[in-house]
Amino acid sequence: MALSPAHRFGQIIGELLEEAVRPMLQRVADEHDLFLDHKHPRAARNGRRKVAWKDDRGNVHDLDFVLEEGGSEAVIGKPRGFIEIAWRRYTKHSRNKAQEIQGAIIPLAETHRDARPFLGVVLAVVFTEGSLRQLRSHGFEVVYVPYESVVAAFREANIDANFDEDASDALLLRKVRAFQKLSGKTKQRIAARIRELHQGEFDSFLSAFNAALSRAVQSITILALFGKPRQWNSMDQAVAFIKSFAVPNAAGPFVRFEICVRYTNSDEVRGEFQEKRSAIDFL
Repeated sequence: MALSPAHRFGQIIGELLEEAVRPMLQRVADEHDLFLDHKHPRAARNGRRKVAWKDDRGNVHDLDFVLEEGGSEAVIGKPRGFIEIAWRRYTKHSRNKAQEIQGAIIPLAETHRDARPFLGVVLAVVFTEGSLRQLRSHGFEVVYVPYESVVAAFREANIDANFDEDASDALLLRKVRAFQKLSGKTKQRIAARIRELHQGEFDSFLSAFNAALSRAVQSITILALFGKPRQWNSMDQAVAFIKSFAVPNAAGPFVRFEICVRYTNSDEVRGEFQEKRSAIDFL
């Protein structure tokens, strides 16, 4: 089934966003010796173009960009960054898209929590402050390119990107055909203009990404717990136990190791282990 002109023009906006972001991500990948995966035929996924990762519950999530440690065209590496690109033309759709992104990336971040992957999203056209705040509250670094900036970037190629819900298919088809006639160099200029209009936001995004990738171990705290757990039925009984607790009498069977690794960017990774081997493997 052929795409509607409105849907195709939206795809064009998404493609330009990816073109605007990809060179910056490639520089980050080169600086940190990472592999940048994006939509293209890759031997590691049997030649398939689509970037897709599976969470620990077996759910598959389609993605835009993944930076991998130890990855190559032939080998899937460890994820160090998940970056999503999205656009929405109308306010009523922005919260749903934010929830969709959150629902795809958070399970993957949990699945690969030991790698502490960076979570980033570049949004364009119309997103509410509430939808942006929701993503940031879940640890995403966000760049937002509003509608006016997209229109200004298309103006570089003398294309009027304005449209609303009442726009006819004929009008949108003219915009699509005008874009299709552009040279590759002109399309790149539109993408570059998107970056230029929000250079400060992109710089902050990349700074946060570099900080996450450059983190180093600051301290390792290990707590070896001994003793038997005690349980009380009232707050008064629990308080009385703590008041009467004496350290010399605390000896008991080994319970577990609790380990906290703190990094220079304030990240923390915690683990609890009942066996030495498991604790050593974690470290």
